[in-house]
Amino acid sequence: MNDQPETTAKLPVIPVLALKSVRRHYVQGKSIIDVLRGIDLSIVAGETVALVGPSGAGKSTLLHVTGLLEAPDEGEVFLNGAPSSDMDDDTRTKMRREYLGFVYQNHNLQPEFSALENVMIPQMIAGKKKSAAAEYAEYLLEKMGLKDRMKHRPAQLSGGEAQRVAIARALANKPHMLLADEPTGNLDPMTSEAVFGVLVDIVRETGLSALIATHNPELADCMDRMITLRDGKLEELDTLGMSGRIAFKQRFIQV
Repeated sequence: MNDQPETTAKLPVIPVLALKSVRRHYVQGKSIIDVLRGIDLSIVAGETVALVGPSGAGKSTLLHVTGLLEAPDEGEVFLNGAPSSDMDDDTRTKMRREYLGFVYQNHNLQPEFSALENVMIPQMIAGKKKSAAAEYAEYLLEKMGLKDRMKHRPAQLSGGEAQRVAIARALANKPHMLLADEPTGNLDPMTSEAVFGVLVDIVRETGLSALIATHNPELADCMDRMITLRDGKLEELDTLGMSGRIAFKQRFIQV
């Protein structure tokens, strides 16, 4: 009889998002500008990561590649373990629509539709019935504190209200990964604080993973990790130590 205790092998954790040796460059006249120079990044389920750094460092490019809006020149983007280079156009579109959620600096709402309709549309495109899409859109907008603004069009909303609608729209198809590019960059400090508070709360409540590019030090400090792009390379900001972290924030975030 074998008295040895049974051991259960731990299955490897598949990241929600992984970038392996990702490179991206642009041609400008006769010059080649290397924006991403071999990026490795892994984000697991429920993890939130702040992407900080000066303007022009490549944060938006990294988000575009991560969100399958641009293809890397080299390397691979994995979503739930699946290499994006193996996906056909229809699959990539479906992944952008259902696996990923996007929040941009400019809310990019459809001006001819109400707040409610803007949140319904991505659900209906994904195949949900109109009544179910409306019910979930109402739930999200109420959660965003917009119960009395659902029938308003974007032009009738304040900047902070429109951005909260954009967050609700990004969450409409219950994505696994939220990508946000300076989501409070165009807002005044008080409105910015309210919007990113809602954003962080709902990310925590839903267990979403998130990669958020920001210049806002308070928002960055709410994340599990803080990373930065420097000379096309990715660095973990925490590895700089507390003094280095503070110095970096003073130099690059508060602009």
